Amino acid sequence: MNIVDSSGWLEYFAEGSNADFFAPPIENTDELLVPSISLYEVFKRVLQQRSENDAIQAIVAMQQGQVVDLDATIALRAAKLSATLKIPMADSIILATARAFNATVWTQDPDFQGLDGVRYIPK
Repeated sequence: MNIVDSSGWLEYFAEGSNADFFAPPIENTDELLVPSISLYEVFKRVLQQRSENDAIQAIVAMQQGQVVDLDATIALRAAKLSATLKIPMADSIILATARAFNATVWTQDPDFQGLDGVRYIPK
């Protein structure tokens, strides 16, 4: 199973220099998990930079994977990871979700660099 961090989704949608790195996990929708926090982050950023229609289109694409809602178990695990690893809330939720499903996180966010279960590429 795979989870693409919000930075990876944004890179893919913008056809940035790392888009090819994120294409395999994004396009393999049978193995793709999407934490609900990623929907929030991507929708907000695309809405700010483009339009509401573009933001909706991004979310439609993301929902081709299995959306994972934030529940109490993941929230508490995320809080512990955030405190232990000193990473931001959204990153800790994404990492906790990945660990709950034994998934790999794909990212270009340096907060994840060097963590177990993460495929990181510099931006």
